[in-house]
Amino acid sequence: MLDRVEREKSKSDLILPWTIVVIMFAMLVAYIVVCHIFGEQLQQSLPQNQRELIRTILYAIAIITFPLTNLIRHIQVRLNQTMPGDDPSKSRYLLTVIVSMALIESVGIFGFVMFLLGDDFNTLYIFTGLSALGMFLYRPKPDEYYDIIDERNARKHQ
Repeated sequence: MLDRVEREKSKSDLILPWTIVVIMFAMLVAYIVVCHIFGEQLQQSLPQNQRELIRTILYAIAIITFPLTNLIRHIQVRLNQTMPGDDPSKSRYLLTVIVSMALIESVGIFGFVMFLLGDDFNTLYIFTGLSALGMFLYRPKPDEYYDIIDERNARKHQ
């Protein structure tokens, strides 16, 4: 178990994962800003029935992405704890955060793509909101990181 001093020291290990989250969130904001500023020039007018089909498919993919991201994250965290090797825990956990954020960011990209295909701002906001929710759910968690360190330290001493 990490003591209080070690936990404070290892908090600095989470700066880079949080930087990734902030960058991904800034990209979501950028999609909205770009659509508001250049919306008329960027939009293509795809027929309504084709847009509805694409939107439905993207909603289904977004719905599947959340539990899939949770599963992949769970597997990665467990591998971070149990996989042998000299890789530092922080680089392993950083990869876990990058994969989670990339999967969730794709949901925000769906909204941007639908806007480009002629949908209104409502669709953009829904997908972007779902992506922001996913970023909150799969953010770097100190307790999760400490568990990885604890488990790896316990395995070293065996």
